[in-house]
Order: sequence, then C-alpha cells, then structure tokens
Amino acid sequence: MITYDDFSKVDIRVGTVIQAENLADGKYSTHKLHIDFGPEIGQKKSCARLVRYKPEALIGRQVLAVVNFPPKQIGKNISEVLVLGVPDTDGNCVLIHPDSQIPPGAKLF
Repeated sequence: MITYDDFSKVDIRVGTVIQAENLADGKYSTHKLHIDFGPEIGQKKSCARLVRYKPEALIGRQVLAVVNFPPKQIGKNISEVLVLGVPDTDGNCVLIHPDSQIPPGAKLF
C-alpha cells in the first residue's frame, strides 16, 4: 500500500500529440511522439510501443503522461515522458485520454 503523499509525487499531465512517427530502428511497432504539455512544461518526446495506432491517427490526440520521471534511453532515442495506457485483450497498448478537450498541461488529481 502507498500513501496519498506517495501518489501525489507522480506528476501526470494532459498533453496533445503534435508529431508522431514510426521509429525506423524500433524492434517493435514503436512510435516517437512529440507532445505539447502547455507553457509550463513545454514539448516533450516519448517512445511508445503502439501497435494499434498509425502515426497520422495520433496527431491532435490528447494523452496522459507521467512528466516527472528522468529521461530514459530507448534504443537510439531518449524518452522524456511516460505515456500511459492499458492493455487490450491482445496485450496491445490502448492510450488513456480525457473524454473531452482539456488544456495541455492540466494535472491529474
């Protein structure tokens, strides 16, 4: 069990995907996302295995991401945020997103 104080250390924000591309050197169907988290956080990059999504379908999509993890090396790329999702029945990532348009940078509480 964790405390609420433990949970409150995780900074989860809404971001809007502004660019998405397949990673040419990706071992799986890995995408490199450029996500706008608004003026406070700015634009960040994330690498994610997103078999269900074509890059062009991700543009303009809002996602939730952890923005206060340290950057992580993913192959030849740096992932600055962790985009959140849950597995479908095949184990593929389904992105978590708000059900209405939210200003980029809004914090999950």
